[in-house]
Amino acid sequence: MTSLLVLDKVSKMFGGLLALDNVSVALQQGEVIGLIGPNGAGKTTFVNVVTGVLKPSSGSIVFAGRRIDGLRPDRVARAGIARTFQIVQPFPHLTVRENIAAAALFAGGSPTRAEAGRMADIHLAFCGLTREADKLAGSLTLAGRKRLELAKSLASRPKLLLLDEVNAGLNAAEVDDALRLIAEIAAKGITVLLIEHLMKVVSRSCSRIMVLHQGRLIADGPTADVLKDELVIEAYLGRRYAANQMGAGI
Repeated sequence: MTSLLVLDKVSKMFGGLLALDNVSVALQQGEVIGLIGPNGAGKTTFVNVVTGVLKPSSGSIVFAGRRIDGLRPDRVARAGIARTFQIVQPFPHLTVRENIAAAALFAGGSPTRAEAGRMADIHLAFCGLTREADKLAGSLTLAGRKRLELAKSLASRPKLLLLDEVNAGLNAAEVDDALRLIAEIAAKGITVLLIEHLMKVVSRSCSRIMVLHQGRLIADGPTADVLKDELVIEAYLGRRYAANQMGAGI
């Protein structure tokens, strides 16, 4: 099987700081993968080099058979990679529908405003925002803005969706709703990379976990195996979490 995304020995330097250190990974279509690690581990840098915000200092990135490292972010988005942001910033003075239509028009390749509006309606319904369609985006709750961010990213027609702390600040019921949406997105064949601190979210939604620590990929494998990995426990999870997982039979 040909991998959807392949990073081969990717490194990123900021002055004397090695933010990514020789990272090699491959993602397959339809996977839901967790990306975890302590603050400063390199998770945001990873996302930024994949999406074209940053150019790798070395190594290569191939997406859908095409080398993309060095492409501008808009070109990467048009190629089929979308992302959400931890700090959600919609266009506050546009309606919810207009925000999604703008993503469809400028990133999703919709040829006309009418088509962009049709795509917006589809993603409004999928993300449970139809009743809020004509509200100003700035009036939404945090959970509503998170759903809007997801709908905007889907309107760009991604093959790969990078979700950065999509559950941050949500209550338990809202997290459950978000996990349901993520599962439905993956069922459409879209690969999802979930950058997340909530381990209950990762363990419930991801079949595979990648772990970054000080810019290095220290683990990559099935969720159950990674959560018992000694390096991961020492670097990130801690002994108490590992003991609780064992007690729960995970």
